[in-house]
Amino acid sequence: MAYLEPRAFTRHVVNPLVARLQTGGVATLTVPGRHTGRARAVPVIPVEVEGIRYLVSPYGESDWVRNLRAAGKATLARKGRVETFQAGEVAVQDRAAIIAAYRKVCGRTVTPCFTRLPDPSDHPVFRVDEIGASSRA
Repeated sequence: MAYLEPRAFTRHVVNPLVARLQTGGVATLTVPGRHTGRARAVPVIPVEVEGIRYLVSPYGESDWVRNLRAAGKATLARKGRVETFQAGEVAVQDRAAIIAAYRKVCGRTVTPCFTRLPDPSDHPVFRVDEIGASSRA
């Protein structure tokens, strides 16, 4: 499986900033670590295609992908709303339209990822099936 490690600036400055501001459709994915069980949070941009929401990994086989596969469920937080969801990985042959929609939503910020890893099999995609939601206090 392919993985592009984000630059240190992205990991240490951009990701924490966008996770805090939650602008541009960004939500915070929180999933238990597959080895430690400790909650791991990462900013993601859910994309909706034909009424179904998905998470796409532009960097490929990242830690959040492996953690989500292991856990099978996680939470998404956005603008004071936290939802628990069941994650179902999308088959490679069904990813193209979802990845295209994701690229359209994210714009050119993700273009280098898809240029360096052009094969849809390099970009795990998960269906988000909500199983519970609440408002943060």
